[in-house]
Amino acid sequence: MDSNMPTLNDAEARVLGVLIEKSLTTPDSYPLSINAALNACNQKSNRDPVTSYVEAEVVVALQGLLPKGLAGRVMAAGSRVEKFRHTANAALGLDDGRLAVLAELLLRGPQSPGELRARVHRMSPTASLEELSSRLDGLIAAGIVERVPPSPGSRAERYAQLLAPGLHPVAVAPAAAPRPSPSPAVPAAAGRALLEERVEALERQVAELSARFDDLLARLGG
Repeated sequence: MDSNMPTLNDAEARVLGVLIEKSLTTPDSYPLSINAALNACNQKSNRDPVTSYVEAEVVVALQGLLPKGLAGRVMAAGSRVEKFRHTANAALGLDDGRLAVLAELLLRGPQSPGELRARVHRMSPTASLEELSSRLDGLIAAGIVERVPPSPGSRAERYAQLLAPGLHPVAVAPAAAPRPSPSPAVPAAAGRALLEERVEALERQVAELSARFDDLLARLGG
């Protein structure tokens, strides 16, 4: 990741993702008040993981985004309610298409191109996988996104955001267990000889035990 890129904690990443998402999906009710941001953070659809933040956590997250140049305050004329908007487009140099991809990765974690295209489309129309790939290439070049291993049981490459590296631990497919080395083949003749030796050894042991038993009986007057 580019050392000049801001690093976010989990709550800051969720709030930034929400601000970007709502700016693209519900522009008429944007910017967001603290209460609206809280509700959007904790909504159960299009979120992974689902959170249960309280207002204080969202306030602290917003205060963390402000000095990083990723959010700004807005006070509408005649309103007493302070609202907030993202400034990621200017801070990170991204257009709406790439912002939509970033928001989706912040809100739902690593995803394959097919998943991303379907989900990003609600924020920014994405005509094809080639168009999505172009957006991802720009984000990778900027040090904001990286390719990660496929999820367990899948071969599809995935992409993850880098602004909050600990937000969605990347699950990788478990390594295949090493197969036990096959036992060296034993020629049939050698196998028979080995078996005969074992049988003879057992017969000797039985004979010795029988002799000891007879000797013990004789001493006991049997």
